Amino acid sequence: MAVARDKKPPVVRRTPLREGLVDVDGARIAEATQQLRHRGRATLHDRLHRVRMAGGLAVQAGLAAGLAYLVSHKLLGNPQPVFAPISAVGTLAASVGQRFRRTVELIVGVGVGVFVGDLLIYFLGTGAWQLGLVVTVAILLTIFAGASVAIVIQAAATAVLIVTLSPSTQNLEIPRFVDAFLGGGIALLVTAVLLPLNPLRVINRAARPALDLLAAQLDATADGLRDRDRAGIQRALERLRNNKDELATLAEAIEGAKETATLSPARWHRRGELIHYAEAADPIDRAMRNSGTLIRRSVTLIEDDEPVPDPMPDAIGHLAESVRLLKHEFAAGEEPQKARERSLRAVSEAGRAYGAGVGFSGSVVIAQIRTTASDLLVASGVEQEEANRWIRTAFGEQERPVGEPAEPGEAPKPPTAPPVG
Repeated sequence: MAVARDKKPPVVRRTPLREGLVDVDGARIAEATQQLRHRGRATLHDRLHRVRMAGGLAVQAGLAAGLAYLVSHKLLGNPQPVFAPISAVGTLAASVGQRFRRTVELIVGVGVGVFVGDLLIYFLGTGAWQLGLVVTVAILLTIFAGASVAIVIQAAATAVLIVTLSPSTQNLEIPRFVDAFLGGGIALLVTAVLLPLNPLRVINRAARPALDLLAAQLDATADGLRDRDRAGIQRALERLRNNKDELATLAEAIEGAKETATLSPARWHRRGELIHYAEAADPIDRAMRNSGTLIRRSVTLIEDDEPVPDPMPDAIGHLAESVRLLKHEFAAGEEPQKARERSLRAVSEAGRAYGAGVGFSGSVVIAQIRTTASDLLVASGVEQEEANRWIRTAFGEQERPVGEPAEPGEAPKPPTAPPVG
């Protein structure tokens, strides 16, 4: 009997890299894998944050739909209470802060749709072409009257229901009116009395992504300037440019909080606290825009090989910390004193950087540090004129270093400090 011999494992021959060469493919694969991991974590984090933001709305919508169904079916005797829950959910689905307006729009849209539908059915009867004509007339009529998109859609939808259901369902118009009023009213009742959200908590959750994004990209810019890493600063610029969703969410949350504090007796005591956020929305938006200019000019600064004095990235890092402190102190309901102090420290460091000598793009970066710090001071509750005065004091009387040449094509000018605002 033949005895099977032990088989040796095949030898895998690796082609060694020649001395002095780098495994470029391996480095690229590692970088791509790392980016995928980061993107996956970021996507999961964003989705969980959206779920937390929408959790209260989802519970409110479910409660409003259930109550609208019960009231319409049990109390009013509607055998098919379809419109009331739809109206309730439609009101809550409106942009936060516009729910009272959405209820009025629902009722107005229903009125237009009923009027147009009944009028044309009376003269033309029902059918496919009549349905098309009714919808067309309802839309054109509401647009001519200057109505909002919500009224236009509601009028067209009601006209469709009137034309298609009137032949089989008698007296549809009054229940449609009642259900629209009932659904919108119950939605407002749920948001104002039964299940009002904490307006400050809603705003804090909405503000966190916008402020975190701004602080993170300012930090990345500061690190990029220290290391003269153009690519890193460019990535920060691209990330900051994609901040429209964060700012829109914050603005919507502020409007919703003001609506809740107005309609809900349980939240009336929060009105004063909401003033900080309401007044901070515009300066935070300006800080975002001015930081974008700051970061864009930082890219140019590196490309032109301009000097980067040590205080310059330190100043930008202080701006990032000021944003974080502003977020924390707002969330805690505290006077944002620490955020103000850090903003002024950023300006003081910027003054030292300017005095050490900067190029053309560097002077723009210094000016934007001052302007962004001014925006953050205004967001913290300081009046604009007072903020500008603080900025000038913190910056000091800095002059362009003696002997520094003017920019190409620029006539020599007297030394002045960069402007604020």
